[in-house]
Amino acid sequence: MNNDKTLHIICHDVPWPADYGGVVDLFYKIKALHEEGVKIKLHCFEYGRGRQDELNKYCDEVIYYKRLSKWKSISITKPFIVRSRENPLLLENLLKDDHPILMEGIHCTAFLRPLLLTGRKIFLRLHNVEFFYYSQLFQSEMNLFKKIYFLNESMFLRQYEKKLPEEVPVIAVSNNDAIFYRDELDKSLTTFLPVFIPYSQVNSLENIGMYCLYHGNLSVAENEKAALWLLEKVFSLTKIPFIIAGKDPSKRLIKKVGKNKNVSLVSNPSNVELDDLIAKAQIHVLPSFNKTGIKLILINALYNGRHCVVNDEAVEGSGLEDACHIGTTSMAIASIITQLYHHPFGEEEINLRKKLLGNIFNNKANAQKLIQLIW
Repeated sequence: MNNDKTLHIICHDVPWPADYGGVVDLFYKIKALHEEGVKIKLHCFEYGRGRQDELNKYCDEVIYYKRLSKWKSISITKPFIVRSRENPLLLENLLKDDHPILMEGIHCTAFLRPLLLTGRKIFLRLHNVEFFYYSQLFQSEMNLFKKIYFLNESMFLRQYEKKLPEEVPVIAVSNNDAIFYRDELDKSLTTFLPVFIPYSQVNSLENIGMYCLYHGNLSVAENEKAALWLLEKVFSLTKIPFIIAGKDPSKRLIKKVGKNKNVSLVSNPSNVELDDLIAKAQIHVLPSFNKTGIKLILINALYNGRHCVVNDEAVEGSGLEDACHIGTTSMAIASIITQLYHHPFGEEEINLRKKLLGNIFNNKANAQKLIQLIW
């Protein structure tokens, strides 16, 4: 037990409830570090999720900050996601002691350089190669104003990420991102540490399920793009029942679903409803058009669902390739779905997942690796 270790963690958002991909790793990392005896001083930006008593169970101190207004966040040197979190109270609180600092995401690096001048040990948790992620959002977005914002932010982030101080250790959530940062951005101190997750065992049911499923936050442009692609390019080739489930689907998606007799939409399912949908599905069809980061909806399906069908972008460099059926084209994915739809999911697949996932996503072991890295 490491009772003498104290760590500042800066989060771009309030990490509870852990109900979307951007905070799952944050919350379960906090929980795992707490269980290893690390004392946590949590700093998080609150802009709609509220103050959460749950965090007090795992943190010695929780401090909430407001983001700057949109007008104050305009900068010619820093991306909006960084500048809007440049709250001077954060720097003031961090300078009260000399404990190490873990910055969760590029978003939280506004005070990186002034803190380095004090000799502090600082670590950056990389959630994505952000400029590439925003470039993908630009390509997926339909709204003109959002499209302009994503393009502009991507260009700012490209320059900002290139200029990150080389002496700061970077801890990536995917091996691909770690390789990119080391090879393309010359950040030699970049390592890979898997995401921290809420699952500890594989709960997939055996035998045959009832439908194909795509699930995700449908208000995110890249997720809507994936759902529309499946509708138009894959399930137009088959009559197999297909369910799309997720948060806040657009009118466009609702209209498209209504034109397909074999497709149905479940809007804003509760956690219980979504868990039930995942458990009863025969095939999880989870393509991605974004190579950066890690796909938490796929990890969820691997722990709790049956067959998973993906494209290369969804799994490349993740270590999850052997647990998935990979199609390189829409026709290939449609063909795999047809082959698997009546194929029982059994003990052999479950044992493979137990071995594969257990070796990668072990919160306790990964927390210990992080502790060794920091101290």
